[in-house]
Amino acid sequence: MKPRNNGKPDGEDEQRRLAVLIDADNAQPSVIEGLLAEVAKFGVASVKRIYGDFTSTRATQWKNALLKFSISPVQQFAYTSGKNATDSSLIIDAMDLMYTGRFDGMCLVSSDSDFTRLAQRMREEGLIVYGFGERKTPDAFVQACDKFIYTEVLRAEPLPTAPAKTRSTKPAKAPAKTAAKTAARAQGNAATDIATSAPNPASTAPAKPAVLPLPLELLRRAIEEASDEQGWAHLGAVGTYLTKIRPDFDPRLYGHKKLSDLLKRHPRYFAVEERGGTGVGSKSIYVRSLG
Repeated sequence: MKPRNNGKPDGEDEQRRLAVLIDADNAQPSVIEGLLAEVAKFGVASVKRIYGDFTSTRATQWKNALLKFSISPVQQFAYTSGKNATDSSLIIDAMDLMYTGRFDGMCLVSSDSDFTRLAQRMREEGLIVYGFGERKTPDAFVQACDKFIYTEVLRAEPLPTAPAKTRSTKPAKAPAKTAAKTAARAQGNAATDIATSAPNPASTAPAKPAVLPLPLELLRRAIEEASDEQGWAHLGAVGTYLTKIRPDFDPRLYGHKKLSDLLKRHPRYFAVEERGGTGVGSKSIYVRSLG
């Protein structure tokens, strides 16, 4: 295989080159913006492909997302009813990309356990595998990845709905009885318009994922493994250990964006201490279990 740095000296290109492969049958377009933003934390998405039968009505909602985010569609017809040919097409492309030697990692976007062996094979070859899927993803696929992110935490918050505006109507010059009937009819029409045109927030807003309970024993174990003789552990080492033993660990599942925020939220169980200078980026965070 070719060297993954394309012959460049070490340090010339420090960002990881990633290939993002999306299973359209097992992913939702509503998460694609947050998903690509998450991928950008790990490296550069040099390849972005999505696999599916785009002649089917199930895949039509992906069309706008493909244009907006420059994702290359790979059309895959269903050769037999009830059989999924998309998986095979994605796996073949993934192996071809792997053997080019141009990539440092793969992002597999699916909740399908059929990609478990693919993730294992890529890790055997030395690639970093990032998985993206819903919480229903089988644990076998989750554990086969170096890091797994549940797409429920990537959905954008719905924007507040503006109240419907109604036009003010001036009463027409008419006899008293006729004017009263006209006003009553206008009020009735306005009420009907508001009822039919105003969106229902409950029906348009995506359901927020339930916040999981604090994984107390898991956090204590990670701190213990990374701690010094006084019981203090560097937060970065704790996070690295958590990812190794639980690829799907994500503080956002527990209601916090950062691991430090999660630990600070529970002073009964954890002590959090900042050490270092006053300059930007010079401080380090250390944590210790209490009790």
